[in-house]
Amino acid sequence: MSDSIERLYQAVIAAKDLDPAVSRTARLFQRGPAKMAKKLAEEAVEVVIDAVSGKPDAVVRESADLLYNLTVLWASAGVKPGDVWREMERRERLLGIAEKLPKSPVKVPKTAPVPVVRRRIVALENRLRKRQS
Repeated sequence: MSDSIERLYQAVIAAKDLDPAVSRTARLFQRGPAKMAKKLAEEAVEVVIDAVSGKPDAVVRESADLLYNLTVLWASAGVKPGDVWREMERRERLLGIAEKLPKSPVKVPKTAPVPVVRRRIVALENRLRKRQS
């Protein structure tokens, strides 16, 4: 799937500077990130409505629209799919692939503290002794 998203992202990047009269992607870029975010939110709501209504075919279609609009917003924000995949990999290492990262900081199991061993600073101690004499 990441390959499909990467191809979609590259297509979005290629289309962003086309004529807005013929390219939906170029039109979204012309209208700016606020319009992109609005379209993304609309598609997300449509996915939710279709899922609650028990329409799996519509969920599939609307999910494709949702991913397209998400990819457009990523491109506008300077986010690449690889950036998102790296974050997902980081989260998987912390909590597993099926878990959403909690809003509060993740509590990592404590390990025994490593004692700090400090070396004596002999040269400085010798200077202090000479001053005190």
